[in-house]
Amino acid sequence: MSLPSTPIAIKLSSSEAKDKVLNQTNLEIAIRALARDGLVVVEDLVPHSVLHTLNEKMIQDAYKLQNMENSPYNYNKGNLQQDPLMTKDFFFADVFVNPIVTQITSTALGPNPFLRFISGNTAFPPTASAPPQSQPTHNDADFDHPQVPFALVINVPLVTMTPENGSTEIWLGTHANTTIDDQEGAHGDRASGRIKQHLLEQRRSVRPPIQPIVKKGSVIIRDLRLWHGGKPNLGREPRVMLAFIHFAPWYRNQMTVEVAKELKDELSIEKTKLHVAAKFLDSEEIEKTYLNRPYGNAYDFDQVAKIEGVF
Repeated sequence: MSLPSTPIAIKLSSSEAKDKVLNQTNLEIAIRALARDGLVVVEDLVPHSVLHTLNEKMIQDAYKLQNMENSPYNYNKGNLQQDPLMTKDFFFADVFVNPIVTQITSTALGPNPFLRFISGNTAFPPTASAPPQSQPTHNDADFDHPQVPFALVINVPLVTMTPENGSTEIWLGTHANTTIDDQEGAHGDRASGRIKQHLLEQRRSVRPPIQPIVKKGSVIIRDLRLWHGGKPNLGREPRVMLAFIHFAPWYRNQMTVEVAKELKDELSIEKTKLHVAAKFLDSEEIEKTYLNRPYGNAYDFDQVAKIEGVF
């Protein structure tokens, strides 16, 4: 029997929503979905009012980024890398350090994973200078990576995502056996991590890709190794999707995030069950620099040193 292309979506019970803890059954469903599909969706996890506040701010910022001389676009100019403003006014624990998300990632990766990446991807409506264009199907792990789960991406769409507004195309199950040999492009290039065309055609006949509808308030958790690609936003408003990465506690990446000092207590390991690898700076400094970030493939998700002579 062929496997479905539609991702598994977990719906919280009233007690789970109140206590902010998944029951054993739903936690097992999440872990099994990540193992089989490389992705799971948890619905109705984030209050809509919070998402509305973030969306208003980030759309304003998106137009500033779009007009920059060297904007941080990913593969094409309709898709930008965009960081949220990590100050007290725009920090919401339900978004950035949601306990149910951490329950899932710490079960899959090991206790107290490291949060080393806080950013987002914004898909713009087409313009004359930036016509509708898809990203190539790619792998964010554009380096020789472990063949076990080592990093999970948490995506929080700020609006309902649909094929019309550029819902990400996903290839479920491709995380399990993919290697650097499946890819084209050198690590760090704007177009690195592209999956070779003949492999896409082979996979399409086994389990084709899908652009799922993801309801507002949902959170997507996906394996960093999963094949995926941004699609054109044919709507009227920029579509913002936040992106965070939890790394396994044994994984020796050294990236850090920049966060306002006033959030230090909110991001403690006691409150979050995460190692938040943060540089805590004055809010004024964060506000000056948070829109001056590199494009996505410029980030290095690899380890600082590999184990040689064993694997």
